Amino acid sequence: MASDEQRLSLSNLQPAQARRDRKRIGRGQGSGKGRYSGRGIKGQKARSGSAKMRPGFEGGQNPIYMRLPKARGPYSKDGMPMGPFRTSTAPVNVRDLDRFDEGTEVTPELLAEAGLIRNTKIDVKILGTGELTKNLTVTAHRFSATARTKIEGAGGTVNELRLKEESKKKKAPVEETTQPDEAAEE
Repeated sequence: MASDEQRLSLSNLQPAQARRDRKRIGRGQGSGKGRYSGRGIKGQKARSGSAKMRPGFEGGQNPIYMRLPKARGPYSKDGMPMGPFRTSTAPVNVRDLDRFDEGTEVTPELLAEAGLIRNTKIDVKILGTGELTKNLTVTAHRFSATARTKIEGAGGTVNELRLKEESKKKKAPVEETTQPDEAAEE
């Protein structure tokens, strides 16, 4: 049989780690946490049930998110580059295209495989920094003017995936055609 020290009973139960007594507040001046019990004097935070206010609450004052103008922000048409008005592109320079073999058709998928762009979710724009010595067929969403001339100058071709949208022009007013009066002819 096990000795009295090792045998578990109600008389020798102990917690796994030492308990820490809770701070007893509001139990008289001698306790060090009496009178106002660490809540200061009066006010909203001195009342019961008001320990938490929602984020951004400024005590009833008009909060900062309501005082600021609303036209800004990443999702408005003027606030780039998020949302449906995104204009960001993944840049690739002409000098980076020189690593491909002669006659290769360079696509965004091939650029992602080569590690020149992270993925094909963002539009690719070919920029004109550097020189190109090989004849390549380059397919991308956008091309700068210098990149276009350098690729075509090296004997390659340029395929643009997204053509520029034509700006909508105001329609010219339609002139009304007058019908000749039948009575006037008679």
